[in-house]
Amino acid sequence: MKKNRAASFVTIGLLLGIFASAIDNTIVATAMGTIVGDLGNYDQFIWVTAAYMVAMMAGMPIYGKLSDMYGRKRFFLFGLTVFIIGSALCGLSQTMGQLIAFRVIQGIGGGALMPIAFTIIFDLFPVEKRGKMTGMLGAVFGLSSVVGPLLGAFLTDSLSWHWIFYVNLPIGALSIFFIAKYYKETLEHQKQKIDWAGAFTLVLAIVCLMFALELGGGKYAWDSALIISLLVIAAVSFIIFIFVEIKAEEPIIPFWMFKKRLFATSQALAFIYGGTFIILSVFIPIFVQAVYGGSATNAGVVLMPMVIGTVIGSMISGITQTKIRFRSLMILSVFSFLAGMILLSTMTPETSRIILTLYMFIAGFGVGFSFSLLPTASINKLSPRFRGTANSTNSFLRSFGMTVGLTIFGTLQTHTFTRRLTEAFGGASSGFAGDMDTREIFTPQGRAQIPPEVLSKITQAMSDSITHVFQIAIIPIAIAVVIVFFMGSERAQSSEAELKESV
Repeated sequence: MKKNRAASFVTIGLLLGIFASAIDNTIVATAMGTIVGDLGNYDQFIWVTAAYMVAMMAGMPIYGKLSDMYGRKRFFLFGLTVFIIGSALCGLSQTMGQLIAFRVIQGIGGGALMPIAFTIIFDLFPVEKRGKMTGMLGAVFGLSSVVGPLLGAFLTDSLSWHWIFYVNLPIGALSIFFIAKYYKETLEHQKQKIDWAGAFTLVLAIVCLMFALELGGGKYAWDSALIISLLVIAAVSFIIFIFVEIKAEEPIIPFWMFKKRLFATSQALAFIYGGTFIILSVFIPIFVQAVYGGSATNAGVVLMPMVIGTVIGSMISGITQTKIRFRSLMILSVFSFLAGMILLSTMTPETSRIILTLYMFIAGFGVGFSFSLLPTASINKLSPRFRGTANSTNSFLRSFGMTVGLTIFGTLQTHTFTRRLTEAFGGASSGFAGDMDTREIFTPQGRAQIPPEVLSKITQAMSDSITHVFQIAIIPIAIAVVIVFFMGSERAQSSEAELKESV
């Protein structure tokens, strides 16, 4: 009885930690238009999210390995503490540069939360209960996305966007209390060598690639010395990383796991889902404020259908994955996601809110399956000593996909928006593409100062640029459709089978 009570409190602590991390993303997405309107630098707004993702992603493989070596508890608490400190600093930001820098600190802490939380659940509960618990984690992730936009919109409109970061502090403090007091690790952790060379080369490759993708074609030409140098460093670092991992005794990302069909396909799907789903969370609020002319509250409410669909999909996946093959569930998931993205790519300024609601629910329902299913599939038939590494690899690749998706699709949207303005205004477009004029379309006061015929052209350009991004995103989701059919016929194994695997 006492053990069950402690497990319940630990679960609450994990749910609060995930809630704090997830609510941060959705609050920021909802308030992005307001943040840009206050701080300016529209051309840098994508980095408010991308900087967090890069830092979080870089830490995930290292946290996973360290949790296998020295235990889950200390690194979950460390990550949560750093995340809270970063949140407080973000709330104090006065410039876009400061906000981006403090988001990096948040990301360093956030890298520990999701993968270690899922791994702790796998350690605490047998397979028969694990599906429901992971479904609950995924559902809380989705629920936080419902609460996040509403709370973010309320705080932004009634107080200030700075308060969207302060809300993480009490939630994170409660999570620390429950985990510190009630989580008693029972698994024996084996000390291993840390693959610092692999960690360094991987982080270097990722950072150089992200900067090249963000700066290329904008501030610097693609054939400039800086961009070429960044791409070369990224490529060389990644090649060195592969060789280091092959020879390392305890690699950050063990390549032997990719020989397992289910593991390999799960990682590929996590990457694609991450890179395509994140653009909906970022660009639909922008669409609502810049095209519809809504407030931050409107932008928050419009995300609700998508995240409600996500919660439902996650819960169904968690409950059924011990009875139904992973592949069968992911077939339903990927076709729903594909249909939703195709529908969203047809949006125009005349699209009704009801139609947008339906489109977002369909896309969210499809993605929801992946939140609980892909982590479970990644550790299926793996012994406990590899769970942290396997889980962190899945979370890492999802976050890597999110970062790549944000950078590529964000750059594509910015360039398309500028091109559409040029087509609409000709030589006069520079006046409307500038920082001050772009900011005006995000606020009712600014829109009122723009002549109707000019505003119509600007909003049409913004609409076209966002739907163009959604059209391009159909391609990787179509690739995911093919990958799903290669997942094999496995389902979550029984506790007896898992025990034999670990012996």
